[in-house]
Amino acid sequence: MVTLLHLDASARSGRSGIDPHGSHSRRLSAHFVAQWKKARPDDRILYRDVGQHPPHPVTGEWIHAAFTKPEAREPWMHDALAESDALVDELLEADLIVAGVPMYNFGVPAGFKAYIDNIVRVGRTFGFDRSRQGLPYWPMLTEMNKRLVVLSSRGDYGYEPGERMAQANHVEPHIRTVFGYLGIDDVHGIAAEYDEFGGERLQDSLAQAEQDIDALVEELTASLDMKTLLTNPA
Repeated sequence: MVTLLHLDASARSGRSGIDPHGSHSRRLSAHFVAQWKKARPDDRILYRDVGQHPPHPVTGEWIHAAFTKPEAREPWMHDALAESDALVDELLEADLIVAGVPMYNFGVPAGFKAYIDNIVRVGRTFGFDRSRQGLPYWPMLTEMNKRLVVLSSRGDYGYEPGERMAQANHVEPHIRTVFGYLGIDDVHGIAAEYDEFGGERLQDSLAQAEQDIDALVEELTASLDMKTLLTNPA
């Protein structure tokens, strides 16, 4: 059984195509999860909405607590890290993370940035030892074989590598950098564009994104089926 962690980061609560002014990224992430459940109905789904319920931002007290060794933490430090611990626990449980993350002003929404700041945890998702030879930092999730799917939406168009606005895309590159730092390098990205233009171009982009999601779900579930077959041959 696979555990899938479904994250939504849009400030909009609804889904486009269903709700007035609904979110395109929520539509895409919901489509992915629905297709996944059709293919693998017994898998476990965790859900976290960091758009409607953003994690608390990191504070000085949080940093003090996080960089204090667990055995030396005072009660207030455990309280300061409680939300972060819950988010990290979910991430550690997940085999596949599916994140609906729209582009806001060329970057990720504030709620998703707060999520990132809460899961990048010394001693839990990355290691740090200033006396270590070479780099003092190392990823702690490398051997867990986690996969990440980023489903985004953009107001303009041309943000893919080599396109007209590629240098202004700080969503997927930022997410890849952060999760790679933790040891999650198997990352897939699909995005819809033309939100600010609307009309046929937007609808075509959404339709193409959903087709790409269907193909990705088929690819990922097939790889899991093959892995199971190789692990448990008849």
